[in-house]
Amino acid sequence: QVQLVESGGGLVQAGGSLRLSCAASGSLFSVNRMDWYRQALGKQRELVASITSGGSTNYADSVKGRFTISRDNGKNTVDLQMNDLKPEDTAVYYCHAGIVTLLPPRNAEYWGQGTQVTVSS
Repeated sequence: QVQLVESGGGLVQAGGSLRLSCAASGSLFSVNRMDWYRQALGKQRELVASITSGGSTNYADSVKGRFTISRDNGKNTVDLQMNDLKPEDTAVYYCHAGIVTLLPPRNAEYWGQGTQVTVSS
């Protein structure tokens, strides 16, 4: 069994920074692409940033230049450094990972439980 656990959310004023972390735990698995999604109240869940196992990254236009996604393949963690936060960034942020289990070999997608980020003006 594989689990994803996010941490680092909180309340911050506009212009501030937060760093979110997500840790994948379990046995006999490898992590492929890892993503951060967010869902604001009353809105659709959207992809914020993604990173492949090789380190290639993609960002939503709304966060380019402000957010940075990174991963540690040895620790099976992915972080999202969020700078110059805006009230529009307020949302629940979810970690997502594409995972292959080894015994038996299977592909699966996992979601974290979400962490709240609130940016005040």
